[in-house]
Amino acid sequence: MYLLCSTTHPLLQIAHFRNLSHSATPTPSPMNGDATHLRSRNRQHINKRDGFSHSNGAVKESKDDHRCHDHDNVNLMIKKKSGMEKVKINSSDKCGLFEKAYFMRWKAEDVLGVVRYHPIPCVFAACMLFFMGVEYTLRMIPASSPPFDLGFVVTLPLNRLLASRPGLNNFLAGLNTVFVGMQTAYILWTWLVEGRPRATISALFMFTCRGVLGYVTQLPVPEDFLGSGVDFPVGNVSFFLFYSGHVAASVIASVDMKRMQRWEMAWAFDALNVLQVVRLLSTRGHYTIDLVVGVGAGILFDSLAGKYLEKHTVGITAGGGYSALYAM
Repeated sequence: MYLLCSTTHPLLQIAHFRNLSHSATPTPSPMNGDATHLRSRNRQHINKRDGFSHSNGAVKESKDDHRCHDHDNVNLMIKKKSGMEKVKINSSDKCGLFEKAYFMRWKAEDVLGVVRYHPIPCVFAACMLFFMGVEYTLRMIPASSPPFDLGFVVTLPLNRLLASRPGLNNFLAGLNTVFVGMQTAYILWTWLVEGRPRATISALFMFTCRGVLGYVTQLPVPEDFLGSGVDFPVGNVSFFLFYSGHVAASVIASVDMKRMQRWEMAWAFDALNVLQVVRLLSTRGHYTIDLVVGVGAGILFDSLAGKYLEKHTVGITAGGGYSALYAM
């Protein structure tokens, strides 16, 4: 009996050691207040991590609360990479969209650098603001009045001159028709003779779009229109006003000449195109907007034809043949 109750027995020694170890760290209970103490310490640890401090039951923001918390950013990255569908920004993250925006990093020298190194966009920005003021204060043209065209106002003396001299009007119209023939001949030459269809495709794109837009919006014939029997289209038949095919085809030919470094021909075509614009305004054959859009249309459709050929060029075989039709 003494042997079984003695603590010298190995099994009783192990049990006695376990009881001592448990009694060394008493379990917190509401009676002794240990649980409350541990909870308060944990709460303080969490609040300090999140940037808050408790004092007398009130919640106060700490100094660093206005800055982005690094741990919040890390948590966002982890959530994004984990494949979660929604990533919610914590309200404690004070770095909003505007604080992260590109313009918030601008300095005075950056703004001055834009004006110094990019003056053309700055001029356009000033023009935009100016014309916004013009547009919102402009007196609209009544429906019963003809359209106002500044190009007609500038070329009014030439219009009166050509109206008083029909022979001169016919002579200039004939020269303009010859120039149209030169444009057409060059555009077809680049494809049929040189095997470069880009200018031809540009003209096809351009005239197709012109036909659609010209039919969709049919502008009235301008007052004081001076027609001619030798003008193109020959016979003074009906035509679309918007936009000018004369000007657009000339631009397409000129751009192709510059691409091939035929500078003399290109400058000659540009000079003749300017004279053509003056004559069309003087005879009221086109509105100013028709001519300006014609220049842009020539450049646009030349670019589109180039992009088209980049994807559809097959190349010329050694023996030529039908594959030359697809050559750039």
